[in-house]
Amino acid sequence: MSLLIKNGYVVTPEKTTIADLYVENDTIAVIGESLTQRADKSIDASGNYVIPGGIDVHTHLEAPVGGTVSSDDFETGTRAAAFGGTTCIIDFATQSKGQSLHEAYELWRKKGAKAALDYGLHMIVVDIGEGRIEELDDLVEEGVTSFKLFTAYPGALMVDDATILQVMLRAGKKGALVAVHAENGSAIEYLVRKALLGGRTAPIEHALTRPAIAEAEAVHRVIALAQIADVPLYIVHVSCEESLEEMRRARQKGIAVFGETCPQYLLLTQEYLKRPNFEGAKFVLTPPLRGYADQEALWKGLQSDDLQVVSTDHCPFLFETQKRAGLNDFTKIPNGGPGIENRLQLLYHYGVNQGRFSINRWVELVAANPAKLFGLYPKKGVLRVGSDADIVIWNPNRKHTISAASHHMRVDYSMYEGLEVKGNAETVISRGETIVDQNTWSAKPGRGKYLKRSSFAGAWSTWK
Repeated sequence: MSLLIKNGYVVTPEKTTIADLYVENDTIAVIGESLTQRADKSIDASGNYVIPGGIDVHTHLEAPVGGTVSSDDFETGTRAAAFGGTTCIIDFATQSKGQSLHEAYELWRKKGAKAALDYGLHMIVVDIGEGRIEELDDLVEEGVTSFKLFTAYPGALMVDDATILQVMLRAGKKGALVAVHAENGSAIEYLVRKALLGGRTAPIEHALTRPAIAEAEAVHRVIALAQIADVPLYIVHVSCEESLEEMRRARQKGIAVFGETCPQYLLLTQEYLKRPNFEGAKFVLTPPLRGYADQEALWKGLQSDDLQVVSTDHCPFLFETQKRAGLNDFTKIPNGGPGIENRLQLLYHYGVNQGRFSINRWVELVAANPAKLFGLYPKKGVLRVGSDADIVIWNPNRKHTISAASHHMRVDYSMYEGLEVKGNAETVISRGETIVDQNTWSAKPGRGKYLKRSSFAGAWSTWK
């Protein structure tokens, strides 16, 4: 199967040029001007941008959280992602206490068998007892080249500093990257107990008991541990100015600290958690939403490259059933929100259209940098001869109103309900196959491939 894309504005992090792309089977074969190759299908992209498919490196599909399971599985979640211009995800396999890392990995591979898009896996480590630390080596050989640790959720996911240090040292030897969810879980647990004893049970208490300083303290601490281990560090879902400042100081000292933020932290505030009729529960996610000053700081962090990636932390729960479990106790509201479909739309509209950064930086944040940091580059995240033909034709003039009535995520609300964005995916191509065209879906579940990712040590050579 061959494909010729003509006359589009081809966007890379470095430049934007009018060019043609010729695809053979699943690979970009030629990029140039006025190509004349005969193809099975031809697309005229005149007036549109041609970009590499987005890569979302932080999703939680069919994930167990607080006694329930996130409402999107690998079939529905990857389908929704594709409609928004994302062609690849990295999800989180989660070890349970007492479980081997291999067992967790195999369980998530079975879940991933339904994926419509190519996918990789991180591993969440919660238990390194009984020699399990050695399993990290084997997982790296399986292409799991990043490991996530939590300083939050005591009794469930939280690990102590010694465990974090051990994993960092072991991962560093294999060239793997350690990612951390950074919040001071013990302090937060105390504040939560205090709120409940005082009869404070509404959704807003979720934000009030998880102050920004509790995030920043944990960011500072794990940076120190990364210094001891002499390994790079990736901070997930940075939500506040204080955390960003900790990362900035570390980077100024030459410490390899990377980070992501998410659209919700750029566009929403904790005031949403005060909405009446329990509507605030829709916005209970962790870390919590912050304030306007934090939003502005995060946008500046993206501009200055103190933050390198925008992901979604997509972890949806049905409002009418799952979220309402916490009607009388905010701690029982499952933490997480939907967004896998809207990432590129929101970042393009509020980033590019509003002059916060260029379209080239947009492509860097949503595709190239995720691929480089997580061992997918240059097969993914770039339009280059020899790269996978993961291509999005982006219509910069197409208006779209975000709504639960029209989105493709399996969830009954949108965090961005009613927002009108300008710029949207017109055609989405995954490994040379057109899977979305003019809002029509044509892919089969299970067509996605598991991606064995290269090590961060190898990816480092592709970095700036």
